[in-house]
Amino acid sequence: MGPLTPEMRRLKEQREGDIKFPVTWTSFGGYLDMLEKKGISPNVASFVGAGTVRVNLLGESDVQPTSQQLKAMQGLVRQAMEEGALGLTDALIYSPNTYAKTPELIALAKISAECGGIFTVHPRNEDDRLKEAIQEVVDIAQASGAPAEIYHFKQAGHSNWGKLDEEIAMVNSARAKRVRITADMYTYTSGATGLDAAMPSWVQDGGLEKWIARLKDPANRAKVRTEMRDPHPKTWDNLYGGAGAQGTLLLAFKNPELKPLTGKTLAEVAKIWKESPEDAAIDLVIKDGSRVGVAYFMMSEANLRREVALPWMSFGSDQAAPTPEGVFLLSHPHPRAYGNFARLLGTYVRQNHDLTLQDAVHRLTGFPAANLSLKGRGLLKPGYYADIVVFNPDTVGERATYTEPHQVAVGVEDVLINGAFALKEGKATGAHTGRAVRGRAWTGAPGGGCRASAADWTWSK
Repeated sequence: MGPLTPEMRRLKEQREGDIKFPVTWTSFGGYLDMLEKKGISPNVASFVGAGTVRVNLLGESDVQPTSQQLKAMQGLVRQAMEEGALGLTDALIYSPNTYAKTPELIALAKISAECGGIFTVHPRNEDDRLKEAIQEVVDIAQASGAPAEIYHFKQAGHSNWGKLDEEIAMVNSARAKRVRITADMYTYTSGATGLDAAMPSWVQDGGLEKWIARLKDPANRAKVRTEMRDPHPKTWDNLYGGAGAQGTLLLAFKNPELKPLTGKTLAEVAKIWKESPEDAAIDLVIKDGSRVGVAYFMMSEANLRREVALPWMSFGSDQAAPTPEGVFLLSHPHPRAYGNFARLLGTYVRQNHDLTLQDAVHRLTGFPAANLSLKGRGLLKPGYYADIVVFNPDTVGERATYTEPHQVAVGVEDVLINGAFALKEGKATGAHTGRAVRGRAWTGAPGGGCRASAADWTWSK
């Protein structure tokens, strides 16, 4: 959400889907200020995006920064950290983020580390080159001094399910050497993203509009179609190749004319349109004018059960927080939007006994709070903020499904945020109980600013 140039603000509004709002801010801190003034129920914390900083100075094309531009990018990271960012984040599987090389990421992560921040990252690859992708994260953490968090820890595609042991060993080895690596995951065997993860990065060079323009060219279309059919490309991460057309579920469209296709698989749409699944995917992007929201079914349930028990694993929904009413009903989110955390407690704790209730609660609260250096949060302790969830361990569970995702979880009775009820007796109060939770370098707090050293970090063993 920042820092934004005027052109980034324009494109952000232009590319909005069902949920529309004016982009009235330009800075990272300005966005947090806007939320607090508007009034929010949950607490909101955020990272500065390495991709956002890159677009701010380099645009959306496949280019590399000059030394002067890289210094300017570091300055934007520092500014966002002092405005309250918890650290630096990146999603290296997506364009234009994927164009960044490792030295660029180290340079930006160094600033986050100097400001007491973490580096959270979607690895560059989560299937065939999973080992190399994790090693890059380790290298960035070692070289920058920033703690690193691997998000969406997974092994995508059946041929990669057997890599879990090696992946765990790499993280354990790094941690044994005092490299600060943790991870988080969602508790489902499918991931949700867009059809951009089904197409090579070269066709997306320059942003959404140029991507669509290239797809309209017959020669480019033929090349993209061919590359999509390769489940193991050497230069990009083909999630469609791992899931297949039958395992690609359509979730969200911008174009009202395409919304009746919500909930269908890509294979079903291809059959209706009487064309190949690859052509159907290309036509969906062109007709919708967006990346199109989809779910890819590509992970192993057996691996999930082992992963939830890892002591350095916490949990993230990787989804926005909708409500089952109004504009949110115009598309299908992944069921993890409503069910991720309740599913952990209901399925993996109560039903499967993959981890204890006490361990699950710790890794939903105190553990991630310590990783993020959130002062006064994550524990039931005198003087701490009263962020409290009261739930029934015998009934808590998810109800959202892929066909009917807009169903709230059950078994949660009360939620207090900053000492006030956001949920009482199972019903939302509507109170603006939340606030912006800012990082350690925030200059609005006493002693703020980018003066932290690596020695100041809380190390979660």
